Amino acid sequence: MSPISGFLSAFGAVAVLGASTASASVITFTQQFIWDFYVSGTPATVFVEDFNSFADGFYTDPFNATTGPVNWSASASGGLFVDGGVFSTNNPTALTFSFGAGVQGVGGNFFATDINFNVVPAIVTLSLADGTSYVGFVDNSAAFTGFYSNGAAVTSLTISAAPLSGGGNVYPTVDNLRFAFIPAPGAVALLGLAGLAGVRRRR
Repeated sequence: MSPISGFLSAFGAVAVLGASTASASVITFTQQFIWDFYVSGTPATVFVEDFNSFADGFYTDPFNATTGPVNWSASASGGLFVDGGVFSTNNPTALTFSFGAGVQGVGGNFFATDINFNVVPAIVTLSLADGTSYVGFVDNSAAFTGFYSNGAAVTSLTISAAPLSGGGNVYPTVDNLRFAFIPAPGAVALLGLAGLAGVRRRR
């Protein structure tokens, strides 16, 4: 048994607590260190978008960006909003991230805020395009949820937030969005050829 398999066998109940998985090849995690440990045993490289480089304010839908080699876009009805390095919606509606090729895993701090960006307790639902989902109670900005697919790439992630009984509007909010990225084989081959070409030039 590999070290990763043994580790996950011991801590699997923690890793998938509260998860409803539609695809047997997708694993759900609720602790970042377990997600990080698992991804470190795969061919993927982790890239993190902390949103600190984006100016505070309103952004139109869709919002397109790159993080390292990862192409991603965000969309929400009524637009998007950045405040203090966290990414949210302009209206209390679902937030969807779509990803370019090569994203095998995604994770981050997913929570809810009020209109003034104060963190508020809420029921947060995360859904992947294949139907994999996670539903949990979140009351702080450090709460982590992550997914890793051992099959098809992850193409989208939708975050929605529902207020507790009697609560006001809540806005799905994200910080430290993490991507587990594996470049396409053709891209790896091209990088290898570029390296060989560089070696020839040095000679």
